[in-house]
Amino acid sequence: MTHQFDRTSLREYDIRGIVGKTLGTADATAIGRGFGTRVRRAGGTRVAVGYDGRNTSVELEAALVAGLTASGVDVVRIGMGPTPMLYYAEATLEVDGGIQITGSHNPAEYNGFKMVLQHRPFFGADIQDLARLAADGDWETGAGSVDTADIMDDYVGRLMAGYAGGAYRIGWDAGNGAAGPVIEKLVKLLPGEHHLLFTDVDGNFPNHHPDPTEEKNLADLKRLVADKQLDFGLAFDGDGDRIGAIDGQGRVIWGDQILSILAEPVLRELPGATIIADVKASQALFDRVAELGGVPLMWKTGHSLIKTKMRETDAPLAGEMSGHIFFAHDFYGFDDAQYAAVRLIRAVHMIGKSMTEIRGAMPELVNTPEMRFQVDESRKFAVVDEVLDRLEAEGATVDRTDGARVTTPDGWWLLRASNTQDVLVARAEARSAESLDRLLAMIDAQLAQSGLARGPQAAH
Repeated sequence: MTHQFDRTSLREYDIRGIVGKTLGTADATAIGRGFGTRVRRAGGTRVAVGYDGRNTSVELEAALVAGLTASGVDVVRIGMGPTPMLYYAEATLEVDGGIQITGSHNPAEYNGFKMVLQHRPFFGADIQDLARLAADGDWETGAGSVDTADIMDDYVGRLMAGYAGGAYRIGWDAGNGAAGPVIEKLVKLLPGEHHLLFTDVDGNFPNHHPDPTEEKNLADLKRLVADKQLDFGLAFDGDGDRIGAIDGQGRVIWGDQILSILAEPVLRELPGATIIADVKASQALFDRVAELGGVPLMWKTGHSLIKTKMRETDAPLAGEMSGHIFFAHDFYGFDDAQYAAVRLIRAVHMIGKSMTEIRGAMPELVNTPEMRFQVDESRKFAVVDEVLDRLEAEGATVDRTDGARVTTPDGWWLLRASNTQDVLVARAEARSAESLDRLLAMIDAQLAQSGLARGPQAAH
């Protein structure tokens, strides 16, 4: 038995594709065979499996479990829930790895697999290794057992452990994603008044796309907060590992701003600790962490890369612009939007101001959303290298952590190659619209020198 994957489904951090086109049940079985083989060769015997609320998740889960057991691995099925619930199962049950079937925040026709092996992210070369094992049919064989574990109540209890936040009036938007049932249970334990939107799980996402980093997807939550005059609102992506937030006036609190709020109580307890954010994060965040007595560390975008860097630096907290927030302080170090929500409520309470006051005190900067432009895969990294070489020859202030992040008196701009698509990603941030225009002109000039053009884009 051998198996060939559609190469486009093998991403840097997970396996993901359009079900019926680039991903199907045969792939799920082969992933089970390969992952089970890796588990056994590492001396393990048991794997936890969970799935999100997509219409294709149930059939993929059955095929994955068949593949795992055929490789001689015992499976603990935890059922439907957010990805962090699977990470929690992997951290607390006696298992050697875990797999969540999820299309994350992709459109409804997508699905995929996020994996953890022995408490560490399974990504990059590991994912390519599954393809190699499948192509060679190099799989262990056996007959594993299948158990089920109902852990949702334990997980919700863990989210609330040691809760000492205040009572607020909060709007919650689960976007018909897999986080809904967890949020319904969570708000019953939280003090305050809670108004819920779209907590029924529906893989067709009938209300809005479950991606809280796009402002248009927050329209329903903004309406709810305004109508009921709530203190703030929280939103979740399709599989509950990314959080979005708005204040009482409906202003978006972006991922790096959420992180700056969360950092304050952490740094009170752990003065001088390292706080990590990705290269897309605002300079205001790095400045704020330093002001609070922490050590800001800029690192590469990508949840697996951030988790690995956290362990290296013993950082208690990290985050990405995309709303992935990672707590190692009093938690397990994985990205969990439900836990981030609880910690955010606690942080507002500890800071002692309203969310609207906290957001209002942040520096007003003008920035672009992520700008993406297609580039031939073969040119993707080369263009960034050319830009870096030219900038360094000019004596520009450049950070090479992940692409080129250039700081000028006007602000900063970033150009990096996406790890997951054949695109270059750019972003810029400045103190004024004029400054932003100058930064965008620099990006355009660099792209033009490498034979590319930036399409029309809007700033937010």
